[in-house]
Amino acid sequence: MKPSSSISMRRAMTEERDAGWSDWGLLEPLAASAGATSDDAVLAALLDVERALLWADGDLTGRDIDIVAGAFRPEAIDRDALLDGLRTGGVPVIPLVSQLRAIAESVAPGSGPSVHAGATSQDVLDSALVLVASRAIRVARDRLIDAGAALVALAENEARTIAIARTLGQHAAQSTVGVVAAGWLDGVTSAVEEVDALSFPVQLGGAVGTGEGVGPDVRAALAAGLGLDDPGRSWHTERSPILRIAASVAVITAVLGRLGRDVGFLARTEIGEVVLGTTGGSSAMPHKRNPVDAVLLTANGLRAPGLLATVHTAAVSQDARPAGEWHAEWAAFRALLRIAVESSDAAATMLSALTIDHDAVQRSRAISPELQHDETATIAASQRVVGAAVRRFASLSTKDPR
Repeated sequence: MKPSSSISMRRAMTEERDAGWSDWGLLEPLAASAGATSDDAVLAALLDVERALLWADGDLTGRDIDIVAGAFRPEAIDRDALLDGLRTGGVPVIPLVSQLRAIAESVAPGSGPSVHAGATSQDVLDSALVLVASRAIRVARDRLIDAGAALVALAENEARTIAIARTLGQHAAQSTVGVVAAGWLDGVTSAVEEVDALSFPVQLGGAVGTGEGVGPDVRAALAAGLGLDDPGRSWHTERSPILRIAASVAVITAVLGRLGRDVGFLARTEIGEVVLGTTGGSSAMPHKRNPVDAVLLTANGLRAPGLLATVHTAAVSQDARPAGEWHAEWAAFRALLRIAVESSDAAATMLSALTIDHDAVQRSRAISPELQHDETATIAASQRVVGAAVRRFASLSTKDPR
């Protein structure tokens, strides 16, 4: 029996979607904030590396390659051919270099061999992913500073708001809302400290890491051209540079995941000590005001350990260049960067509109009257804690990370 035209149409649309649609964030609610880690951003970084490699070689040899480098634009790349070549070669750099050499020949005949000269695919992809990391982390840091500024205001404003602190899920002792906010602020400051201590090394070791054909002068020039660090070596299978970056962005997701979990708890209907400026609804229960940003911060914090484990496992590598371990690293590393940017943006957005319901704080306090005592010592201790957290954050928030 011949299927109806409507069924045929639906089937064709499904096949077209499955064959040609890209990942557009349907299961990634915060994806719109993480453009610095998109495929477009990775492609732009790959082109930046190949362009900088041309310039580095040109500066050292005296060749004028500006016209060739200027032709290396994202819109000049045939993305379908790039994806086809990726499936064939397993690395996006291989088909990309083929296209770039053809572009070079079209604008300056005879210049094709100068493209990618002396480099290997891992040099370009490693350098590009480190470049993506440096750019993404800069975005995340800016939003962490915004989140921290909101927490400074909250902590200082609430340093005298007496509340009951909880430990192991139970009322524990008298404290203040300002101390809670100061704890969140300390986490944000720790995350900024982590990323400020990072190095972002270029990779240029040639085919087997010896640097044959691309000496230290080219590597130094490449690093300078990209604004990356010159590590003075190849790190093809010595992955500690990637591990350090991955671990640092995992700190971002952890401290903000903890913050999100706290906020989600304090926003519960029966507690209600925090009030969120933006909330989400429910498809089945229209009365609900879900703490969406807090939920997603928690979710990203829970996702990070598995991704970090993949990067760590991939670092147990072998040979001059590995078969599989390096390939396993890419998506996990990029995903860690993505959720760090997402979480930083979500935290800054959430905290900018977060307020305290003082009546709810007092209702919670009233549940445990035996824990109430003279407020003078509690407020003095709170102001010490808040002051220390604010000073620690202030020492970092005005620094230029690079």
